[in-house]
Amino acid sequence: MLPNYGLSMAAQHSITTHEVNANDLSFTYFECGSGPLALCLHGFPDSANTWRYLLPELAAAGYRAVAPFMRGYFPTGIPANGAYQTAALATDANALHEVLGGNSDAVIIGHDWGAPAVYGAAILEPTRWKTVVGMSVPPWGAMGNAFISNLNQVQKSWYMFFFQHGLSDFVVGANNLAFIDMLWEQWSPGFSAHIDIEHAKATIARPEHLAAALGYYRATLGAGYRDPSLHDAQTQMQSETPTQPVLYLHGENDGCIGIEVARDAASKAPANARVELVAHAGHFMQLEQPEKVNQLILNWITSNAS
Repeated sequence: MLPNYGLSMAAQHSITTHEVNANDLSFTYFECGSGPLALCLHGFPDSANTWRYLLPELAAAGYRAVAPFMRGYFPTGIPANGAYQTAALATDANALHEVLGGNSDAVIIGHDWGAPAVYGAAILEPTRWKTVVGMSVPPWGAMGNAFISNLNQVQKSWYMFFFQHGLSDFVVGANNLAFIDMLWEQWSPGFSAHIDIEHAKATIARPEHLAAALGYYRATLGAGYRDPSLHDAQTQMQSETPTQPVLYLHGENDGCIGIEVARDAASKAPANARVELVAHAGHFMQLEQPEKVNQLILNWITSNAS
C-alpha cells in the first residue's frame, strides 16, 4: 500500500494514483482529468506531490494531467542499470507518453531536474510534444555559462559538488534528512514548506532511493554510471534546443539558481520561447505562488494549442 501523501483533492477533478511500466521501469503516478496528455515532472528534493495545485487546473482546462514519481524516487522503481543521466530522464518521459497513449497535442512541464528532462524529451522526439514548460533550471546553455563565469552561482551550487563524494549519502540521510530541510530553507526563503518537505523526504527515506536521487548529480558532473546506449541522445540534447513553443519560469527569490542566470537565459531565448520571472517566489514557485504559476502555464499551453 502506498503511503498517504496528503494530496488535496479538487471538488470536480480528483487526483488518483496509478502504476505503469515504461522504459523498463515501474512508475507510480498521479492522474487528474481527461484529454490530451499533460506530463509534469518533478525535481530534487521533491516529489510528484509538488504538482497538486496544478493537476486539477490542467484537468479543468481539458487535459489528462499526469505527474509521475521520477526514476529512483519511491514509490517508482530503481533502474536495474543505475542510469541517471539526463537522457535517461528524457527517454522516460517519451516512454510514458507512449504507454499513456499521448498524441501530438501533449504538453510537457518540468521543474528542477524535471526541466532538463522535458527539454530533452522535446528535442529527442519533437512530434510527441506540442508545448514545453521549464521551471527553475533554464535552457539554452545558461547553467553551463554560469559555472564558467558566475562565481556567485558556483557558490550556490556547492551541493552539486558535495554530492560527488560518498560521504554525502550519510550526511544527507542523517538526522531525519535534515539536509533536505536546509535546502528548502535556502532555496525558497521564508516559505513554510513542512508538508512538502515531508513528501520529499518520503521519496528518498530508504538508502537505495537516496542514492538514486544523488545519482542524478553524479551522472551529470561526476563518475556516476551513464548508459552508453544513450550517448548519442545525450549529445543531441546538449547541442540542440526545443523547436516547440517554450515557456521558462523562474522565481525572483530563487536561492538555488540566481535570477542573473535566468536573465542570461532570457537574453538567449529564441523566437519560439518566453521567459517569465515570478515575483515573491523562490525555487519551488509552483507551491509558493500556485495561482500565478498555474495561470502562466495554462495561458501558455492553451494559447499554443492550435
